Amino acid sequence: MIIDTHVHIWNLERSAYDWLKAAPDVLHKNYNLEDLEDLRLTASVDAGIIVQADNTLDDTALMIEAAEQHDWIKGIVGWLPLLNPPKTEQLLQSVLSEEKYFKGVRHLIHDEPDDRWLLQDAVIESLKLLSARQLPYDVVGVKTTHIQTALQVAEKVPGLRMVFDHLNQPPIQSGEKFGEWGKLMKIAAAHPQFYAKISGMGTTAGKENFTAENIKPYVDFILAEFGSDRCFLGGDWPVSILGGSYVHTWTVYQQVIEDLVSDEHTRNRIFSENAIAFYNLNL
Repeated sequence: MIIDTHVHIWNLERSAYDWLKAAPDVLHKNYNLEDLEDLRLTASVDAGIIVQADNTLDDTALMIEAAEQHDWIKGIVGWLPLLNPPKTEQLLQSVLSEEKYFKGVRHLIHDEPDDRWLLQDAVIESLKLLSARQLPYDVVGVKTTHIQTALQVAEKVPGLRMVFDHLNQPPIQSGEKFGEWGKLMKIAAAHPQFYAKISGMGTTAGKENFTAENIKPYVDFILAEFGSDRCFLGGDWPVSILGGSYVHTWTVYQQVIEDLVSDEHTRNRIFSENAIAFYNLNL
């Protein structure tokens, strides 16, 4: 079984998606799960998780609606107003009691001017609410300062499980092995609450460089540091089309894991079982 832990959808009539204003034109349109159906079947993807694409409750509602309409979607990583702990608490109570698809939380921290956005007192208070409910948090960082921030969050909220989306942008394009990124990810890996999502490697590497051989050293490093029990995979569609087709993305990931991991049971953990445990999926 293959679980894609990082699928996006968006509807320009439903939310602002301010980040799209600076994105390539190919992303400036609505993307829904119907557009992905044939591709994910070709790629042998059995189940998926939709991840937030905007810091709004409208975006979260859109994802829940899509999950209800597509059996292969097993959960969503939604958005909550973390700067408002009372509102977050209120929504958590209603979401967790009524919504079976809500499996995690994310905020577009890489779009915030302050790299230390997560360390605000109100946000930390909200993250403690997530931890108390065993809800994980997706860290979408693009700078090494985002890793440093996540490490400080771990000190303040030791029970919060966190996953680095897109491996927090390893230096694949420069070929550095592994520099400040590697040093900080090694520190993070020593904390059992941190997990690694092997995703977004096409856009990280660049379309021309997105091959199994080019990303293999970085995936190997992550597997060695985090261990095979704390890594899983995500396609990052439709952003991933900037680095190649959806099918190519999964062909590369499968080749890398098969090259690096000889044991079938260990591969199964990376392809599906770790994601099921991290996001508490019901399959």
